[in-house]
Amino acid sequence: MRSDDAKTGVERAPNRCLLYATGISKMSVHKPFIGIASSYSDLVPGHIGMRELERFVERGVESAGGTPFIFGLPAVCDGIAMGHSGMCYSLPSRELIADCVESVAMAHKLDGLVLLTNCDKITPGMLMAAGRLNIPCIMLTAGPMLTGFYKGRRRSLVRDSFEAVGLYRAKKIKETELEELELAACPGQGSCQGLYTANTMACLTEIMGMSLPDCGTAPAVSSHKKRIAYETGQRIIELIKKNILPRRIMTPEAFYNAIVADMALGGSTNTVLHLPAIANECGIKLPLTLFDKISKMTPYIVKLEPAGDNYYMEDLYHAGGIPAVMSVLKGLLKDNPTVSGTSVSKIAQSGFVRDNEVIRPLKKPYAKEGGIAILFGNIAYNGCVVKQSAVSPKAMKFTGVARIYESEESAMSAILFKKIKPGDVVVIRNEGPKGGPGMREMLSPTAAIVGMGLSESVALITDGRFSGGTRGPCIGHISPEAASDGPIGIIKDGEEITIDIPNRKISAKLTDMEIKFRLNRKKHFEPKIKTGWLSRYSRLVASADTGAVLK
Repeated sequence: MRSDDAKTGVERAPNRCLLYATGISKMSVHKPFIGIASSYSDLVPGHIGMRELERFVERGVESAGGTPFIFGLPAVCDGIAMGHSGMCYSLPSRELIADCVESVAMAHKLDGLVLLTNCDKITPGMLMAAGRLNIPCIMLTAGPMLTGFYKGRRRSLVRDSFEAVGLYRAKKIKETELEELELAACPGQGSCQGLYTANTMACLTEIMGMSLPDCGTAPAVSSHKKRIAYETGQRIIELIKKNILPRRIMTPEAFYNAIVADMALGGSTNTVLHLPAIANECGIKLPLTLFDKISKMTPYIVKLEPAGDNYYMEDLYHAGGIPAVMSVLKGLLKDNPTVSGTSVSKIAQSGFVRDNEVIRPLKKPYAKEGGIAILFGNIAYNGCVVKQSAVSPKAMKFTGVARIYESEESAMSAILFKKIKPGDVVVIRNEGPKGGPGMREMLSPTAAIVGMGLSESVALITDGRFSGGTRGPCIGHISPEAASDGPIGIIKDGEEITIDIPNRKISAKLTDMEIKFRLNRKKHFEPKIKTGWLSRYSRLVASADTGAVLK
């Protein structure tokens, strides 16, 4: 066992002494040491229920013959960090989480890891660590939140709180209604109810084979989730015995399957950042063009909020979950092993669709193409991303006038004070990985635009990124970013911008010569933050089109 380096032999008597100080028995020292990397936090709704899941994982590990050790990891709630400088820390926390898992696992020579996660950056950070360490690992996502209820219908975070800000500003709801929505939309523990980033990544983790079947959709409050936690604890021991390593699971085929599922589900655009970053740790390259290639051949068969109005994660779970989705997609998926010991093809064969409206057949999709499109053009020659499944057919082609803002806050102020009019293209720049720093999500301005009734008449483009809850003609990840001398940094107020999603194009009405002239005269990028972790991050981070990994 790897842990023998830290516990076996006469010379390791002091090491054992410290291990006994934790309260474990002499018998436990001779068992595999299992790290339970828990991102429990009182601050993050998606993580507040993890104390109980830790207990069930511990029971599973003990019952299968292992010795469990829980250690903590940081967790950022994107919703709470949204709309202010705190969001600068969200994407960078992905790298910190991967580094923390590596540090603890390597320092203590752990034999295997159960990675207990749920929210946006924590799940990809842990998957990155699994790929980097390549020791036996299994993921456990803590599960989605149930929907709230208010005025006779189900409610959720994004549609009914973020967009309510715009509704209130447009005087479509009263302040008392806004307050009542605040109390009703999020009824308890779990990741936010729609197919936003956290739940998208949980589903993709399952389809990649790094978590047990049904883990991605089983609700946080369910006994099913506890049983999965127990079985996850048991399963890590079997992975150690058979030396089944993450890179045996996270193969090119696994990432291909993840992208297929992402397109079929209409998942968050953040996956275009996270999947390449995880693949990078496994020695695999995922170019942006692969996402678009798969999107064009994958029907869009599941339409959860925010793209749809009627269905949430709990509906996907009751309809059969990810195994049911895999059963529909089985002709598009590539066979691959999973941590469960059952192959992708066998899981797909066993899946059963219980609701053909929640999970539609391939012959009756919501759209012929997948949920995400990759655009290129003279202001994004390395590419940019749009969640086309959440764009109205009327806005799939859009030409408008640029309204330039150098930060999210200035754009948000203009939107709320009704300075943005139909036909405008809101341009938010210097919010990329380097320029932000940290590539903040722009959910507040996009939700405000929707709430104010402008989702079909106003577009938004940014070198930052969006929450999985964003809808409308919103183009993110524009690469290269303004801080890296990207052309988005030289567009002027009032200039014409054209977005053509069906033809995968985005451009400003500027000649190549004019763009080159302006870039040559552009001032050198001056970092916004010059001290602390974000200063280091800004200097080391790569472009969004490569996954915003650290160089």
